[in-house]
Amino acid sequence: MNHSSLPPDTANEPLAPGQRLPESERREFSPEAIAEIHAIMARFPDKLAATLPALHIAQREFGFVSLSAMKAVAQAIGTPESHVFGVATFYTMYQKAPVGKFHFSVCTNISCALRGAAQLLEKVCEKTGVKPGQGPSADGMWSVEEVECLAGCGSAPCVQVNHDVYDEFVDEQKLIEVMEACKRGDYRPWAK
Repeated sequence: MNHSSLPPDTANEPLAPGQRLPESERREFSPEAIAEIHAIMARFPDKLAATLPALHIAQREFGFVSLSAMKAVAQAIGTPESHVFGVATFYTMYQKAPVGKFHFSVCTNISCALRGAAQLLEKVCEKTGVKPGQGPSADGMWSVEEVECLAGCGSAPCVQVNHDVYDEFVDEQKLIEVMEACKRGDYRPWAK
């Protein structure tokens, strides 16, 4: 057997995938979040159907979907942690690391790319001082992510700020307007 083709050992006891994720300060849901999750569960015949909405609640409560958030979801819906971990890590809509108070997702897929998405992404990075995937800005205000599609192909380029999509021919002026609204507090922040 040729051992040179094997990856090198990085540790005696490597971390499991979830243990490599950033951890949140928060460890448990608020009583209100638990009640919200239980109300969602009551609408479905199978409790596993509540996994996605419970993860959205976790993201809202914890700021991002940390391993603690995933464990809290598993406990709240009474399902194995491995199920929740698999769902949370499969979907890109769940942030697995801290994001800024205002998280910009810029689509660079073909329709948006043809309408200047790369330049718009550069402007977002310039205005926020953050590069895609770099984490929140020093003041915690901004984060930026390059994404594949936000379903605004007909009126590209498309930008999403937190959970709201801007897909009506977003340009630098529109970007500045949105950022100013965020600074004024006219815009809903990512997490509580």
